[in-house]
Amino acid sequence: MDGTVLVADDDRTIRTVLTQALTRAGCKVHATSSLTTLMRWVSEGKGDAVITDVMMPDGNGLEMLPKIATDRPGLPVIVISAQNTIMTAIQAEEAAAYDYLPKPFDLPDLMKRTARAIEARGRAAAARPEQDERPDELPLVGRTEAMQGLYRVVARLMNTDLPVLITGESGTGKSLIARAIHDFSDRRTLPFVTVTPSDLADLEGPAKVMSRAKGGTVVLDEVGDLPSDAQGRVVRMMDAPGDHVPRFMATSLGRLADKLEGGDLREDLYYRLSGAVVDVPSLRTRVDDIPLLVDHFMARAERDGSPTRTLSAEAMELMRAYSWPGNVRQLENMVQRIGLTARGVEITRSEIESVLGNQPAAAPVVGQGGGESLSESVERHLKRYFDLHGNTLPPPGLYARILKEMEMPLIEIALDATRGNQAKCADLLGINRNTLRKKITDLDIRVTRRRKLM
Repeated sequence: MDGTVLVADDDRTIRTVLTQALTRAGCKVHATSSLTTLMRWVSEGKGDAVITDVMMPDGNGLEMLPKIATDRPGLPVIVISAQNTIMTAIQAEEAAAYDYLPKPFDLPDLMKRTARAIEARGRAAAARPEQDERPDELPLVGRTEAMQGLYRVVARLMNTDLPVLITGESGTGKSLIARAIHDFSDRRTLPFVTVTPSDLADLEGPAKVMSRAKGGTVVLDEVGDLPSDAQGRVVRMMDAPGDHVPRFMATSLGRLADKLEGGDLREDLYYRLSGAVVDVPSLRTRVDDIPLLVDHFMARAERDGSPTRTLSAEAMELMRAYSWPGNVRQLENMVQRIGLTARGVEITRSEIESVLGNQPAAAPVVGQGGGESLSESVERHLKRYFDLHGNTLPPPGLYARILKEMEMPLIEIALDATRGNQAKCADLLGINRNTLRKKITDLDIRVTRRRKLM
């Protein structure tokens, strides 16, 4: 990596780590805790790339991006932020940031992105027009890889005209994603129309929908539940939208491909809607976001006049272990309820147990598959992994990396199940014992006489 990188962060440790890593990679580094200093360097023509935090002592890093784009067209800016919400990702996209990463970030990943930014130095980033005032926050928060990937996809889609199909379980926030794409798009001042089967029950339904939309956004709610005649009307509505062409989006509780194969969904409708597919992750696949979501809902309840509450460590542990079949919506309702009924400031594990005991499917996460096969789960994670890399391919060696990630937990769980008996483990896996030993060594798996799991 050859170039000069400007680093702006008020955290001394982060500045030190980035300076050392970039220097070892062959870069020159100018690091500062001041946006004022950063902007002076930019105006002086220094730097081939910028890495900046958002919240700085003397200003907001995102607010500086339009000026950087004006002063130094084509200078790539990578935004890093501890504010891990969809709002931050969208603001970074709108401000024409070259890239956005949440804190805590993966250093090798940031180094690769910086290298690509320096290579793309000659390409000017198109500055976007100033946006109207937006809400301070959206109820879509999370710092897990799954949510950060979702934020990036949404940010890339918001100002395109592609139809969007949003899939996910009940309570994951599909309608919120649709609303976010509309509210942060160029169509935000136009109507947002949600269409249900009753809106398309008669022949005049499509015309009424288009009249209400006026070129805004039309969302087909649970499109897979539309009867066949309504599906046909949607196809004709999309093919002949009239003078004011809206953007079409649709939500679906299940996999529409299954309905397509079963003959319950028209093929022409499916392909018209699936210009871009957004898969909203279930809460049980991003349990590390649960503390963040709980804090969000409790803070909102407190602003609305509810008492101040906190969760004990034991209570939070139980919430992380629960399956959440109703996803974020169920979590929100539960937090509201426990906030009103808890006896003290700190909510105890027993109080959580009493509430969750009345909830459906109160089983540990590991016992819940959501009806998803292993193949489907792997496919979903791989698609999200590719989405995280945007228009670039992942680093070479993907096949071996993926197999290793699957092989290691398989062997570890099999060893647990056989209490560390390698002969039984090899028999269980259906492989030679010497092969098992080699894999244990290669994968650096620690073998002990463990508790039997099954």
